[in-house]
Amino acid sequence: MTRLVLIRHGESMSSVNRTMGGPRTCGGLSPLGRKQAEALAERLRRTGEVEAEALVSSAYPRAVETAEIVATGLGDPPIEVVDELGEHDPGELCDGRLWEEAIAEHQPDWDTVWEHDPYVASFPGAETVGEFHHRVAIALYGLLREHRDRTLVVVCHGGVIDRALRTLLKLPFTGSFELNTVNTSLTELALIRPGRWRLLRYNDAAHLENLTPSDPAG
Repeated sequence: MTRLVLIRHGESMSSVNRTMGGPRTCGGLSPLGRKQAEALAERLRRTGEVEAEALVSSAYPRAVETAEIVATGLGDPPIEVVDELGEHDPGELCDGRLWEEAIAEHQPDWDTVWEHDPYVASFPGAETVGEFHHRVAIALYGLLREHRDRTLVVVCHGGVIDRALRTLLKLPFTGSFELNTVNTSLTELALIRPGRWRLLRYNDAAHLENLTPSDPAG
């Protein structure tokens, strides 16, 4: 059976600083983010609940750092870095800027545009939602074909997990619902027959019981 385990990275410095941490300016994990990843690694080492036959990471430093820590709880498998599993790209002009400043200057109705017009860039030079969704879906399906009948663990981002669930569960790719995926949480799906995925768990973050985020948005 093909199983897909999605892990959101630990708390990032971008979240703490409230900046748009795109591929050019991602500052990696915060101190708390490293503790979160260590807590997950310890949980996986102790429980053996995930037998990773392949471990993949986004190329963003916050995801790679998380994957390197989590790997110690999975028997230290090699990490394959896949650029296409990175978070939504806000564009060169806004990457690294404060969220509030970028939204006020370029897209005051950002939430509305994000949900209702998937083919317009929310910031200058940014990916559209459609482009982001297409990029993630192609990369994900390619990995799942490569790792058929295996357990694939992917360390990535909240937006990528949102795209993965919308893609595999055949949900609308904009609007309709909102996810709040917690840092270092586990989301797991299983392919029960061709084209039919079952969601086994979402946002499982029991290992974070004693860790409080620096920023509620994480």
